[in-house]
Amino acid sequence: MQDIHDMYGRMLSRFQELFGTDGGTPALFRSPGRVNLIGEHTDYNGGHVFPCAITLGTYALVAPRTDNVSRLYSMNLPAKGVIEFPMHGATRSDAYDWANYPIGVVRMMEDAGHAAAHGFDILFYGNLPNGAGLSSSASIEVLMAVILNDELGFGIDRVEIVKLAQKAENQFVGMNCGIMDQFAVGMGKKDCAILLDCNTLSYRYSKLALDGCSIVITNTNKTHSLVTSAYNERRAQCESALKALQKVKPIKALGELTNAEFDAIASAIPDLVERRRARHAVYENNRTLEAVKALEANDVKRFGELMNASHVSLRDDYEVTGPELDTLAELAWQQDGVLGSRMTGGGFAGCTVSIVRDAAIPAFEKNVGDAYAAKIGYAPSFYVANIADGACRLS
Repeated sequence: MQDIHDMYGRMLSRFQELFGTDGGTPALFRSPGRVNLIGEHTDYNGGHVFPCAITLGTYALVAPRTDNVSRLYSMNLPAKGVIEFPMHGATRSDAYDWANYPIGVVRMMEDAGHAAAHGFDILFYGNLPNGAGLSSSASIEVLMAVILNDELGFGIDRVEIVKLAQKAENQFVGMNCGIMDQFAVGMGKKDCAILLDCNTLSYRYSKLALDGCSIVITNTNKTHSLVTSAYNERRAQCESALKALQKVKPIKALGELTNAEFDAIASAIPDLVERRRARHAVYENNRTLEAVKALEANDVKRFGELMNASHVSLRDDYEVTGPELDTLAELAWQQDGVLGSRMTGGGFAGCTVSIVRDAAIPAFEKNVGDAYAAKIGYAPSFYVANIADGACRLS
C-alpha cells in the first residue's frame, strides 16, 4: 500500500503544479493492464480468448472544469507537455500524440449520444512498461470511458463502455484490434481469468488456481507499435481465408470450426500463406477451449503444454513472434519448474507469459535473463503478475 500512497502523493503534487487547486481534491481512478494466457489473434476471428487483468496499469487524477475544454498530461511522457482539446467534435491529430487514445473515447462517446457537459483536467500515470504488449492503449481508453461515465453520470453499462473504447482504437486511432484487450481491462476480476467468446461476447470467469505456481511476464524490452506492424495485414489475410471457406461451408467466423472441419475444407483457401493464418486461428481457438477445461480440472501441466503449442503456432503459422520472443519462449521451456510459456499480445515484440513454480522463479529469472542478454544483447525484465479487478474509481 505504501507504494500507492507514494505514487498518489507524487501525482497530486504534479497535478497541483500544472492545474492549480481550484477544482478541489481531484478524484483518483485506476485501470489495469492485461495479459492473455492463451487465445492469441483469435478475437477478431470470432474465437475465444482467456485473458486476465493485472495490477500493473494506469492511474488518473481528475478534476472538473467549467468550460468545454480538457487538458491532459502524462507523467510518463513529460516532454509532451499538457495537451488541450475541445470536448465536442474532436478529431484525430498527430499533435495530440499519445492523447489520441483518450480523446478518441471522448469522440466515440459523443457520437453515441453521450456528449460531455464540461471538460476536465486529467493527469495520467502508468506503471505498465511502454510498448510491452500488456495493453497500455486499452488501459487508458477504458480508464477515460470510466472517468466520463462516472463523473458525468451517463449510466452506460460496462460492456457498452468496453465497446466504445474498442471503437476509439479502431476508428479514431486507426488500429483494427479485436475486443479482447478492452474487455479484459473493463471486466477484469481479482484472481480470475475471463473465458470470452469474441463472436457473441458471452463470457464467464474462471478461478486461476495455479497450484503453487505463478504467472511470470517477461518483457523482451524491444519496443513495438502495433499500428505500424503487420497486425492489420494478418487480419486481412484471415478475412480473405474466411471468404474462401464460405464458398464451401456456411460459416460467419473461423472460430466456428473444429480442427477436423477446418482440415477437411482447408484446400478451398488457394493462398498457402492465408491457409496457414486461418489454421492458426482455428487451432488456437480450440486449444484455448481445451486449456480452460484442463485448468478447471486442476491439470495445470496440460494447460502449460497447450501454452507451448500456442507459441509454436504463432511462430510458424501466424509468423508474429520474432527472434526476441522466440528466444524467451525457448529459454523458458528449458528451465526446471516451468509448465508453459508463450508470447502474449499482438506479437513482433512485447512479452511472454509463463507459468512457473513459485520455488523456481528466482532461478528462472536469472537463467533466462542471463542467456537472453548474451544472445540478444540487452536484458529482459520480469514481473510476477497479480490478477486484478477491472477499471474503477478509487476515491
